[in-house]
Amino acid sequence: MENKAKKVYIAATRQNDGKTIVSLGLLSAFIEKLGSVGYIKPVGQQYKEIKEHKIDKDAILMHDVYNLPDDYGDMSPIAVPKGFTENYILNGDKKALEKSILNAYKNISKNKEMVLIEGTGHAGVGSVFDLCNAEVAKLLGAKVILVSRGGIGRPIDEIILNKAKFDNVGVEILGVITNKVLPEKYEKINKLFRMGLARKGLEVLGVIPYQQTLSSPTLGQLLEDMHGKLICGEKGLSNSVNKIIIGAMTPHEALDYFGEGNLLITPGSREDIILAALSGYLTGKTKAYGLSGIVLTGKILPHKTILKLVKETDIPIISVEEDTFTVASYMHDLIVKVRATDTEKIKATEKLVKQYVDIDKILSLL
Repeated sequence: MENKAKKVYIAATRQNDGKTIVSLGLLSAFIEKLGSVGYIKPVGQQYKEIKEHKIDKDAILMHDVYNLPDDYGDMSPIAVPKGFTENYILNGDKKALEKSILNAYKNISKNKEMVLIEGTGHAGVGSVFDLCNAEVAKLLGAKVILVSRGGIGRPIDEIILNKAKFDNVGVEILGVITNKVLPEKYEKINKLFRMGLARKGLEVLGVIPYQQTLSSPTLGQLLEDMHGKLICGEKGLSNSVNKIIIGAMTPHEALDYFGEGNLLITPGSREDIILAALSGYLTGKTKAYGLSGIVLTGKILPHKTILKLVKETDIPIISVEEDTFTVASYMHDLIVKVRATDTEKIKATEKLVKQYVDIDKILSLL
């Protein structure tokens, strides 16, 4: 590569290890240290259509949060829509894909001190169309930081397994960042994790503790993912959901389960439960009886007089077509993603990464 910008490739050992969260925090720290820093996600899976181009959602996030000047198309040169893999197997052109990535990287790296390259999943993701993380890192001549889930045995096994894939194509592992370490086990894991990887010749660049805020979905993500309709409470869409309450009980029983961070899921016809939920706001006792929000299922709304009361509170209320069971199941299986409007999560991420990751060490190794 002609450009002399520093570069680092961020990959994970498996899905939902916190790679994007770590990338977000690293990008913030690098910008603070170096000023002009670029971001690229060469191969994306979850995308949005922007001006007829498929752009990875993580690239959009980084662009919007840090007001990056680069073109969306360069930040996300390849997205993988439905049918992409089948078409590649039948008529694939590896050179054309590589050219797209190289051209995009060239544009991103212009006049930059550094470029953060975010991969897609573990080392082997993308192998079916010849662009796994290991191959892309090699193509761009980038050293790799592996992000793992907190722990000792399984995380270290997964790190060594992923390292083998990068070793096989001659890509250097710069080090490892482990994420979501339980606070009560932090000291023990921090010590043993470092010792275990030192024996394997790997540098530990950060050990990040688990934080509930970052692992909890927001009302905004629920609204977006379920294509719901916002009835009121737009300012509360960044509220985190820590616990789910199903409105299948009497109002006085429901009050025992209400509290900050809890989400009530109930049919819109359960006006008694909805009024009970509003009582905390109307009496000013939001800490004891408040909620992060209410989801009204079955596309049923309460009577207009109750809706009028609802709109006098600041509680976010979302109406969805799906039934209560479907919504609850969705919440259980939800993979939490950060959105550009989740300012509290973004600030928490930046603070955690700067506090628990050795940024200066990373820069010195590049």
